[in-house]
Amino acid sequence: MSIQPFEVKIPDAVLSDLQQRLAATRWPEDFANDQWQYGTNLEYLKELVDYWQHGFDWREQERKINAFRHFKTEIEGVPIHFIHERGKGPKPIPLILSHGWPWTFWDLQKVIRPLIDPAAFGGDPHDAFDVVVPSLPGYGFSTPLRKPGFNFWRTADLWVQLMERLGYPRFAAEGGDWGAILTAQLGHKYAERLIGIYIHLLVPLDIFVGPLPDESLYAPAEKDWIKKNRHFFAAESGYSALQTTKPQTLAYALNDSPVGLCAWLLEKRRTWSDCGGDVEKRFSKDELLTTMTIYWATQSFGTSARYYYECVHNPWQPSHDRQPVVEAPTAAAIFDQEVVLMPRKWAENYYNLERWTPMASGGHFAPMEEPERLVEDIRAFYRLKRD
Repeated sequence: MSIQPFEVKIPDAVLSDLQQRLAATRWPEDFANDQWQYGTNLEYLKELVDYWQHGFDWREQERKINAFRHFKTEIEGVPIHFIHERGKGPKPIPLILSHGWPWTFWDLQKVIRPLIDPAAFGGDPHDAFDVVVPSLPGYGFSTPLRKPGFNFWRTADLWVQLMERLGYPRFAAEGGDWGAILTAQLGHKYAERLIGIYIHLLVPLDIFVGPLPDESLYAPAEKDWIKKNRHFFAAESGYSALQTTKPQTLAYALNDSPVGLCAWLLEKRRTWSDCGGDVEKRFSKDELLTTMTIYWATQSFGTSARYYYECVHNPWQPSHDRQPVVEAPTAAAIFDQEVVLMPRKWAENYYNLERWTPMASGGHFAPMEEPERLVEDIRAFYRLKRD
């Protein structure tokens, strides 16, 4: 039951070993791949790795990370790392923010301070939140994970226990990617505990084993989304096929080669974000390499990939048969460059949908790509939920 303060401090030996491995990289040939159609482009990868070796300062990033209050605890035998920051306002709402893959907790960095201290960012202190940002089991500093079976719906159970442990029997939740799905699970199984949920990826909770919404449900203005979804499942889901079937085999390669790890994660940052093919329009080199270094130093790629396996091999089962499936009040942010987009008509039946906000720009990594728009909309939704 104990909660201990935690400091992010990667040992010098780990950083030294990383540098040696980067310097010893055996590069493959790459040709006719200017548009990344075969996968990660060699020229840009070399540029990024050169910066990793000669320009990137992990200790500087570590200081930024440690400017927040970090803790660790253990729940059901699983180590859980999290940030916990108290809101600066008259009555903050407790809010748990959940990341996805290939994210880390640090992908929420740009929204934490505006949510806890609105006045410092030109907002109203009455919109303040107590913010909790955990690392998913097996991701980043929620390691080492040595127990099988932990996926999004089991993580939702852990989050309820974590929030209770922090003194929040009732709370709000937000998430994208896996974080959106586990947030929806909170709204399904624990609706009475949820002030509301805010998500920016809407999919069925049985997404990996059940059918997608019927295409007839898409409104005329949403018809382009059908083509986009088909393209994603046909051309962009190879990673998922591997990670839902044989994640451990892949782990041997990416736990041993930092460049291999970087290439695997980098491609998703470029393809899934609203960057128009230039990944640095959305992520600086420092931001990209902080992600890579967290995965590398914590040796968490393998267990993060297993999150997919555990979802398919321990499939979601409903906790009730009522409609809507997700009963908690729900707000949805719709980023046009999200990887998949579900029709509003379906969402209005599946969720207790109270807010639907189309965003002018942004993709899969909304808290990093469009933090101001996201914060503004989160505040607007929960403003109506305050006592």
